[in-house]
Order: sequence, then structure tokens, then C-alpha cells
Amino acid sequence: MNPAEIDALVASVQAAKAAGQPAAQPVAESTATPADNQPAAPQLAEFERVAASNTEVPLSMLFSLSLPISIELGRTSMSVQEILRLGRGSVIQLERLAGEPIDIFVGDRRFAEGEVVVLGEHFGVRVTRILSRGGAAKEAA
Repeated sequence: MNPAEIDALVASVQAAKAAGQPAAQPVAESTATPADNQPAAPQLAEFERVAASNTEVPLSMLFSLSLPISIELGRTSMSVQEILRLGRGSVIQLERLAGEPIDIFVGDRRFAEGEVVVLGEHFGVRVTRILSRGGAAKEAA
């Protein structure tokens, strides 16, 4: 569930309350079970109850939400002709220098910076800075 969906849900609950109607029950988007190794659809009944009571929503209600995380090593721009010439072993030069921090996005918002690390046979990312909303950054401990 992205921030726009959460805002829409809160708005619909507030509109229903203003109209004197009970809030509609949410429909589960997925019937996947935890055994499928997929997160279960969020249960929003408690969220609706709190939102309808005009009190602040506790932060703990958002802890179980899943958000997409993207790691950006760098960017470049290529013509279609250059892309069609790519093959196995081709190297794409990025606009970022080697050793520069990589960007970590949560949803579509730049959230942090990090560095690539190798964990056995896998790559990982070590978070080095968490970015604040204003653009200033703080060092991660």
C-alpha cells in the first residue's frame, strides 16, 4: 500500500463519517498465506476505527506495511541504436564514479545512501547515511 492509497483510505473514512455513514470494510487485495512467503494483505479495520475517532493514528499500525525498496547504482542515457548493440559482456558506463555512494529509494523517495558489499556469493548494501526530508543527511551508526 503506497502513501497515496493510505491518504485515499483516510479521506474516504473521513467523508463517510462526515456524511453520517459507516465506513466501508476494506477488501483484501491478496489471499496469499504466510506459507507462500508473501506478506499478508494489511488488515485495516483498526486503522479505520482510529481514523474515524479523529485521534492520531499510532505509528505502530504502520510497522507491518511492506514498501518497495530500490537501489540505484547509477544512471545513463543511450540511444536505441546503442541499446540494440548491447550483448553479453557489454559494459554500460554510468554517470556515477566508482566509490561514490549509491542511492537507496523507498517507494519513489530517496531515503538513504549506501555502499555495495559482498556477502558470500551475493551482493548487499550497507547503509551509510539516512537522508532527512530537507535534503540534509545524518551519518548512520
